[in-house]
Amino acid sequence: MKFVRKLVMLLLILSVLFGLFVIIYSTRPDVIEAALAVFHPEQKQVEVNAPGGNSENNANSGKYGEMQEEDESGTLDGLAENIYPEYIPPRQSDITVPEQVSGRTGYQQIQEERQQIEDEEARLLENQLTHGQTGDGLIFDAVYYPYYGMLDEKGRHLYRQIYANADALNQAFAPVEQISASQLRNVFSAVYNDHPELFWLETAYRCKYKRTGECVEIALLFNRTAQNLEQAKVLFHENANAILDQAALETDSYEKEKLVHDILIDRITYDLGAEMNQSAYSAMVNGRTVCAGYARAFQYLLQQLGIPCYYCTGYAGENHAWNIVSLEDGFYNVDVTWDDTEGMGGNYDYFNQSDQDYADTHVRKELSVYLPPCGGQAYRNLEQLREAVSPDVDYMGGLSEGLRSLSDVGMSEEDILYSLSDYYDHCYGQITALGKGNYNFSNVIEGEVLFEEMQRAYRNDDYRKGYMEQAMETVSASSCEMSLLIEELEQGRYLITHMVNMR
Repeated sequence: MKFVRKLVMLLLILSVLFGLFVIIYSTRPDVIEAALAVFHPEQKQVEVNAPGGNSENNANSGKYGEMQEEDESGTLDGLAENIYPEYIPPRQSDITVPEQVSGRTGYQQIQEERQQIEDEEARLLENQLTHGQTGDGLIFDAVYYPYYGMLDEKGRHLYRQIYANADALNQAFAPVEQISASQLRNVFSAVYNDHPELFWLETAYRCKYKRTGECVEIALLFNRTAQNLEQAKVLFHENANAILDQAALETDSYEKEKLVHDILIDRITYDLGAEMNQSAYSAMVNGRTVCAGYARAFQYLLQQLGIPCYYCTGYAGENHAWNIVSLEDGFYNVDVTWDDTEGMGGNYDYFNQSDQDYADTHVRKELSVYLPPCGGQAYRNLEQLREAVSPDVDYMGGLSEGLRSLSDVGMSEEDILYSLSDYYDHCYGQITALGKGNYNFSNVIEGEVLFEEMQRAYRNDDYRKGYMEQAMETVSASSCEMSLLIEELEQGRYLITHMVNMR
């Protein structure tokens, strides 16, 4: 009986001690953690994630401790509840990089340096820090700033604050919302990805947080352009405006996009060792950068032209960045870096491509998986098609013995075409009837006005949409070489002879 009473008493004592432990931990977790630290001092060491993803202990990591790269797949913390990716990623193991573009990458993931602080230091910071610029009143259209649209309301509030403080060069401030370290990572990434004009903002930041995980201080990092930002802005805008002024002369979004693509390829040299190579400044002003700089410059210029253009990050043999562009019929992938291939003078292999086209070479990561899928077709491979079917035009004028008549060239009044649409219809009918192979066909148009209209159609490549693309699709042709022979006839008529090699 004595043994039973002792056992019951022991159980009661243990129950009371456990209850006291629960009460103390719920009200003063710092006391418990401090006590545990006495028995496990090694837990005070700081864990630093190395660039390759391996962890190593480092007791000399500076004022802030834990440096973390953004997780490949990201986290939903801070994102809108109804968000889900429509993009279907290929398997990373299936990605293969063509030899001519191998190594043309260089994107650096967002890095976060975290430091956990004691409650007393947190209280001091809360009394010392202000919110800086709150960003209240700023409006960001998700059509042009898609990462903003991915966030929940709390995340958007903090996004506006981070943007406003970065714009004002305020380095340290208290968050306007109660937010965890993991939520902050997504919000900072959203600001950085949406705003290439903040070229002085680094791809890393620091935060101090309590044991509860609540962020107390956000500290932004700036590159050297922040030392004389006004002068840097002047140089940046001078270079940007020189391109924008040329692009503004183009009549449609596609031609503006193509012109910007071509100018950047002409002006920029890929250089893995380039200074500030994650920024648009490195591309626009210095002319030397990596994939991130190409993509940020392309994004900025198209934004200024009113064309939605997004910064997309992922994997292409290594960490890589490219763009997603919105045109009339949908979204397209554009990789300016890979089109600027050494020794090839620029090409369009990675210009306006679908996700299916990119499936063997690119896979999105991080928040970019939530960007719209790319399935546009109307502006896909247009430059390759232009190279394949751009006709040579030879104008004969009148013959030495004078202008020939309709009967001289084997035509009648019934064969005359009076409008550009009639001309397109006739060409389409001839090609679809004759199919693939080498052949000639002719038609006659009437009037100088129609003749000039037809010439413009060939100069501007409008004829491709007028009849050639549909004709090639109908006969299942992949390429076409065509030359035109134009002869002026009597009574203001013109004989157009088409010499076609359809394959």
